Amino acid sequence: MANLKSLAKDTAIYGLSSIVGRFLNYLLVPLYTAKLSAESGGYGVITNVYAYTALLLVVLTYGMETTFFRFANKEGERPERVYSTILISVGSTSLLFVALVLAFIGPISSFMGYAAHPSYVWVMAVTVAIDAFQCIPFAYLRHKKRPVKFAALKLLFIVMNIALNLFCFVALPEMTGRPTDVGYAFYINLACTGSITFCFWRELTGFRYVFDRALMRRMLSYSWPVLVLGIAGILNQTADKILFPYVYKAPDAHQQLGIYGAASKIAMIMAMITQAFRYAYEPFVFGKSRDKDNRETYARAMKYFVIFTLLAFLAVVAYTGVLKFIIGRDYWSGLRVVPIVMAAEIMMGVYFNLSFWYKLTDRTIWGAWFSGAGCVVLVAVNIIFVPRFGYMACAWAGVAGYATAMLLSYFVGQRYYPINYPLGRIFSYVALAAALFCGMAAANSRLPLWGALAVNTALLGVFAAYTVRRDFPLSALPVVGRRFSKRGEHRL
Repeated sequence: MANLKSLAKDTAIYGLSSIVGRFLNYLLVPLYTAKLSAESGGYGVITNVYAYTALLLVVLTYGMETTFFRFANKEGERPERVYSTILISVGSTSLLFVALVLAFIGPISSFMGYAAHPSYVWVMAVTVAIDAFQCIPFAYLRHKKRPVKFAALKLLFIVMNIALNLFCFVALPEMTGRPTDVGYAFYINLACTGSITFCFWRELTGFRYVFDRALMRRMLSYSWPVLVLGIAGILNQTADKILFPYVYKAPDAHQQLGIYGAASKIAMIMAMITQAFRYAYEPFVFGKSRDKDNRETYARAMKYFVIFTLLAFLAVVAYTGVLKFIIGRDYWSGLRVVPIVMAAEIMMGVYFNLSFWYKLTDRTIWGAWFSGAGCVVLVAVNIIFVPRFGYMACAWAGVAGYATAMLLSYFVGQRYYPINYPLGRIFSYVALAAALFCGMAAANSRLPLWGALAVNTALLGVFAAYTVRRDFPLSALPVVGRRFSKRGEHRL
């Protein structure tokens, strides 16, 4: 019981820091879209460069974060030796990466489309290299069960980042009379990332650095499937933003990418909401893995996950008329991608829930195959359809990619770890949500803002009422639950 309480506390701290951090970072979206017009393409540059950064971070850590946890807790291994070996390895490869980028900065900048701004590329390279190295001390903090320092450093970075962005994008142009430069975003990120490194003084000193070659070979043999899975997973999230300037052969490519990237951020509101569910769900699943009724529990959890995400989906659609003010007015033309990107997010969440069958049965290689197949579909849709349909193809590519991974995981999982999911009940919620979405879309397009909000609130209430009527366990609630329990209402 004490261990479970500790796990719950740590999960709450990690989850809160991540959710709060993502929300605070989200505040940069209205700042960037207000100070960088869609026509300038500045936000498109930010979207494109940070997509590269996300991919490179996975490559430069090459699965060593997960590998550290596996080997540091493995019988017969010395955790400090594992930590030292991984630190040296990741640090060395990160330095090599920076050296190669600086040596070939001209060709690389030209290839990425930033020949006139090579500083965007080398600043990004140095930042992601430092970030990759920091992943290991952050993992060490988790290993040592120090969630408070972990969360504090994550939030410190975000507070510094927001403060410097406000200064550079708001105060500095007023003081100097010069226009805002998109490069400020990258320089600020480098400054904040570099500063956090100094906070790891205790985690980087006080022990002898040893590189164990034999240990490293064993760890690499473990980490490569993790790397493949990580690359496939991150490409599913970033491939469209990386490929767009290459396949959309038009002078306004960065302008269109900026509109797509800004509008997609509204859809990320749902991602932040559902992340809270995911942080609670993962330890719950592994905690129930030894129970006899675990498969029934997983099936019920999937149903509630779908209900939860569909409710979030409808809430965002219902209040898009208000939420659109998060981004600049000249980015509103991209709002039509919001429900499509949210649908892809729901499929990604379902795939996350389905993925536990291969984690619980130690068949993680299947995860690489599923994510890889989804990635291939996503990339193919982008390459084939973006030249004709622009960023709308990017949004639908996400749906196609995640749908592929989701369906493959379900059908293969039913063979190796069959779970009787309540598909009929789940599809009834999907059908209701689809009908209510059509009503909300019509209201948003035909009614004034106040009228659309009134109609959409009523439609959202219909979904909530249906949920309470069919599946919500009111009997479990305090005070209210006692009244329902007397009537024998137990719809679980």
